[in-house]
Amino acid sequence: MVLPMEDPELENLAATLVHGNLAARRDAVRQLAGRGGKAVPRLISLLQEPVENEVRWYAAVALVRIGPQVIGPILDAISGNPDPRFRRYAAAALGHLGEPAVAPILKAMRDADPKTRGFLAQALCRIGEPAIPAVRKMLGSDDPVLRECATLTLWQMGGEGLESLLSSMDDGV
Repeated sequence: MVLPMEDPELENLAATLVHGNLAARRDAVRQLAGRGGKAVPRLISLLQEPVENEVRWYAAVALVRIGPQVIGPILDAISGNPDPRFRRYAAAALGHLGEPAVAPILKAMRDADPKTRGFLAQALCRIGEPAIPAVRKMLGSDDPVLRECATLTLWQMGGEGLESLLSSMDDGV
């Protein structure tokens, strides 16, 4: 999905992510992040375009640098895009946003299809320890799918996640 050229400077920065050398790409990431919310739709669009994975990585880094305001738009885009390459980079960006992304990710998991849940679980695994209490709480859900998601997510986290899962089983959760 290519957005109309509403902002030529934004388009030039996006083009630099695609065609620039290493130094130019790094500078474009910095400038795009500095544009804040104005850059979010274009960066998400860039993640969805048929570009090299390296370009997707730069776009994801710029989104992470913008901060938690990108969580909602990324989750909306993940739910509407079945491309696994896009979902992988979008979920990685969510994971790098850390604790602020935990509650929105868990909420999105409730209505997501199984493949989307898998990518969202990977984001929670990347967040790691800060996500464990909220994921563990899902073990008590009335929804068997959410319980299974929580179990698998804690299992995939290894270490502290696995300890929390085993502790939950001991506690009868």
